[in-house]
Amino acid sequence: MRKYIMTHKWLTQLAPNLKIYELNRIAYQQLLNDYALYHERQTTMDFHHQLKGAVLDAVDEGLIERDPTRKAIIKGKAPRLKKIKYINQFDLHKLISGLALNSQLSWDWLILLIAKTGMRFSEALAITPSDFDFSRQTLSINKTWDYKNEGGFMPTKNQSSVRKIQLDWQTVIQFAELVKDKPPHKPIFIRADERIYNSTINSLLKRRCEQNKISTISIHGLRHTHASLLLFAGVSIASVARRLGHASMTTTQKTYLHIIQELENKDVDIVMRSLSGLN
Repeated sequence: MRKYIMTHKWLTQLAPNLKIYELNRIAYQQLLNDYALYHERQTTMDFHHQLKGAVLDAVDEGLIERDPTRKAIIKGKAPRLKKIKYINQFDLHKLISGLALNSQLSWDWLILLIAKTGMRFSEALAITPSDFDFSRQTLSINKTWDYKNEGGFMPTKNQSSVRKIQLDWQTVIQFAELVKDKPPHKPIFIRADERIYNSTINSLLKRRCEQNKISTISIHGLRHTHASLLLFAGVSIASVARRLGHASMTTTQKTYLHIIQELENKDVDIVMRSLSGLN
């Protein structure tokens, strides 16, 4: 819904007086060209697809005689230099060692928890003391925090996102002490009336990366790092998908295709060595 709202915002900004019955191929191409001045090609393509769905409905309703979106040319700005999506195990160890982990809960503790669990940022903000089961060393993910709007608990991204994540014993001991006096059903990292932005945590994480002289990643990059390390360690795609809360293994395979291909190349070497030993 947010994507469609943003599309409508750009549409009214770029062509505020354009009527649906006036939309022809020339007008539509000009609209795409104007949008492409501010966005990369892939973003312009997404804009085109959202508009096209509405335009085709208008054609079906007889508001437009022909589809003006046919053979549209998609342009866009040169892609920005992409940030790295994950760091290696050595750099992650340096990052964690450089966090300011004192006796009070802080954003550094949130960074640690995401690095250890692969949670989404919104899931981590919604964690309450009651979500921990210290005896079984698990953390229940069953809600998110609506940090983009007015705050408050929200459902998870999808039903598969409701899950239990196994925790290592060190994390269990640390958080058992940190949350022991906290209200059981209130978020441990944020107050109900507090506004927090993704950019705020990313800025802190950037400073921590710079302080420890490692490549800068985003808070979502910690999720990618977590999954990447598990895959390189030999954990199955199915297990990684469940831990991340992906709707299917296909999502995991698409997201980490480059890592899976690298692991498959290693598997080929193992297979060849095994077969050569049969002579």
